[in-house]
Amino acid sequence: MATGTAPKLVAAALAGGTLLAAGPAMSACFELIGCTDSQYFSEAQLRRLSCDSLWTVRNTIFHENGYCFQTAKGKAVFSNVGCKYTVSGNVPLNKYERANVERVRAVEARKRCG
Repeated sequence: MATGTAPKLVAAALAGGTLLAAGPAMSACFELIGCTDSQYFSEAQLRRLSCDSLWTVRNTIFHENGYCFQTAKGKAVFSNVGCKYTVSGNVPLNKYERANVERVRAVEARKRCG
């Protein structure tokens, strides 16, 4: 299995099979919510996801952009191979990614995800 493929397959499993296909340049697309780097996620659609799925979606965005995971869970789900940023605030995100991370975090907070 290719290095970039494993996180996407794990993301699909954790997101209840919602991974649809990989877009260009490592962007993941989720069936219920859209692609991580080119569409704004709907809050209503995000609310339908479990806390684990929300975590996976949010961290997929960081992984795609070079974040080096610090937690055991992050390291287990995503590879740190080729990562560049150890501080999530330093990860360069486009306008869609930034908005989607903020929206996922807001939904996680409302759902009281741990």
